[in-house]
Amino acid sequence: MNHLRFKPEAVLFDMDGLIFDTEALYRDAVIKAAEENGFNIPVSVYLETIGLPSASARALLGMHLSGEVAIDDLWKQASDQFQTMVATELRLKPGLIEMLDWLEEVRLPWAIVTSSDRDTVLSHLLAVNLRDRFRHIVAHGDYTAAKPDPEPYLKAASQLGIDPSRCVALEDSRNGVLSASRVGLMTIMVPDLVQPTPDTQCLCAYVAPDLHDVLAVLIDTLQAT
Repeated sequence: MNHLRFKPEAVLFDMDGLIFDTEALYRDAVIKAAEENGFNIPVSVYLETIGLPSASARALLGMHLSGEVAIDDLWKQASDQFQTMVATELRLKPGLIEMLDWLEEVRLPWAIVTSSDRDTVLSHLLAVNLRDRFRHIVAHGDYTAAKPDPEPYLKAASQLGIDPSRCVALEDSRNGVLSASRVGLMTIMVPDLVQPTPDTQCLCAYVAPDLHDVLAVLIDTLQAT
């Protein structure tokens, strides 16, 4: 089962769709807001925005709607709807708590590397009582170039003081995989709404069905070294 090149020295987590089961909530909120304004955003179009910062996602959706609606107004409506859904529907991905417990036990550092802004990250973590478990966060605003550029992962590795090639990145999106793999991180994809294409899969050390499986891979790697 050993899919990694060598023992990792840190684990870097994407957030949306990886730590939190939020991508489906974002999808539903955006599609509903469009419908309420008399427009249609196909699921296939929304899926292209996964892993992008909000400004890039808005621009892509605006291109699809061809200027027929003020995209900033629609985005705010969707964001308000999303916040309402988060209040009652925010869920952790299965296996996360077990992984954090194990990382703490074996003393491997970890961090969040996300396209979401810091306020959103902190709000989500506080909602599930996990704020104290994530000391290191690299969020939108902490870097100049967002995923798929490698800068977010370079910044996280630098914060931890660890060579990027010795870090494992956990990602659910193509843009995230591109970001991590471009600087040599050992990348494990845990697909959420979108399954990897063959070219994305080739960039990954492993594609896992869930975080329980990722944990098994990490444990196997440490035991083999």
